[in-house]
Amino acid sequence: MDSTLFDLTGKVALVTGAGGGLGNAISNGLAAHGATVIVSDIDLTVCDAVADSIRRQGGIAHALGCDLADPVAINQLVTDALALCGRVDVLVCNAGIQGPAGSLAAVSDDDWEQVMNINLRSAQRLTALLIPAMAERGDGSVILMASIAALRGNKAIGLYGLSKAALAQLARNLTVEWGPSGVRVNAIAPGLIRTPLATALIDNRAFMERRLAATPLRRVGEPEEIAGVVIMLASRAGGFIAGQTLVVDGGTLISDGG
Repeated sequence: MDSTLFDLTGKVALVTGAGGGLGNAISNGLAAHGATVIVSDIDLTVCDAVADSIRRQGGIAHALGCDLADPVAINQLVTDALALCGRVDVLVCNAGIQGPAGSLAAVSDDDWEQVMNINLRSAQRLTALLIPAMAERGDGSVILMASIAALRGNKAIGLYGLSKAALAQLARNLTVEWGPSGVRVNAIAPGLIRTPLATALIDNRAFMERRLAATPLRRVGEPEEIAGVVIMLASRAGGFIAGQTLVVDGGTLISDGG
């Protein structure tokens, strides 16, 4: 077995939503495997903290703030990333928001626009700006963060699920379009992962009893377990995986709940 299969030395990775639980783990994981990581989030102070942590551990990282709801800011993020590193080889579109909870019938136009702009349109814009240069080099990996909410019905966070389902389709469309030029685009669909955003659910005993009963592994996932899949997809280890949505949920989706 080639010991460099997961090696990302010499690669430049841009991670959005890098200040959150998943984004932090992903950024640290990519750096630990040799990538230069551009850490991006809406809060530059948080980005700086993540980048500093990576550098203290011997990695290479840069911090760039960006409000992904703003198309001008997205253009500037790409401009600044290219000015810093010259290229982006790995794009991880991890940023996202849940949006309103409740019936889809109650979703306002403002809610719709905000969730779709941040969760979906920002990923489309970033890929449109960065994939053509990857294609010119004949190599690149894009990872879109979907959710198991994209793969089953949900009465509580339907708008979120719609946006995440669209990301899975975006991975398929972009793979068909750019795969012949060596660019792979995939999505990851996490289940319940132990992040700050999931704290309220994890602290809800009744919910957790139901969820763990429906999860064959009988536990919550850890951020590093999502980061591991990102590293695989970014590296040669995932070199023949394209246009897929990889479910990382401890078996929740395949369970009958018994």
